[in-house]
Amino acid sequence: MTTPRVFERNLRYDLTDRSLSSTGQVLRLRQDEGIRLTYKSDKKTSATKRGIVERQEIEVSLSDFTAMDRILQMLGYIPYMSYEKYRTTYVLDGAEIVLDELPYGFFVEIEASSGDEIERLVSKLGMTGYPRFALSYSSIFEQLKAIYQLDFDDLTFENFDGLTVSLKHIAGYPR
Repeated sequence: MTTPRVFERNLRYDLTDRSLSSTGQVLRLRQDEGIRLTYKSDKKTSATKRGIVERQEIEVSLSDFTAMDRILQMLGYIPYMSYEKYRTTYVLDGAEIVLDELPYGFFVEIEASSGDEIERLVSKLGMTGYPRFALSYSSIFEQLKAIYQLDFDDLTFENFDGLTVSLKHIAGYPR
């Protein structure tokens, strides 16, 4: 194991016109054992057929979560959602395998050098028959909000306390 189970707090930012989100871009401020600002480019859709998403990711480590939040807001970026999760990180054959616990379910993410490498690791881990999502956690959350008529905007364990939801109802659920 590379990193034991750790709690994460994340803020997603966008401009008032939601132009980042609408083009598939992500600007995220994360706090776990450290603090990082991450930009993710729009998704390359050619790889999503197998449940694999390819995108450029640029990340920088920071020392002050609150100060970075203030800087982003002063530049016109608005935090439009927060989300929480627990993450355990492993390394296998040079790839990062993460186990994510979100308020609405458990997920495995594999970050590797190529789609073929991800496929090889999926097979090696015996996970070929499991559902695979090309959706982000926030996209899944937005669908769950609509399906279950949830009236909160933050993906937190407190907000989901006592709720039972099924991912089988979301549009991106692999059939």
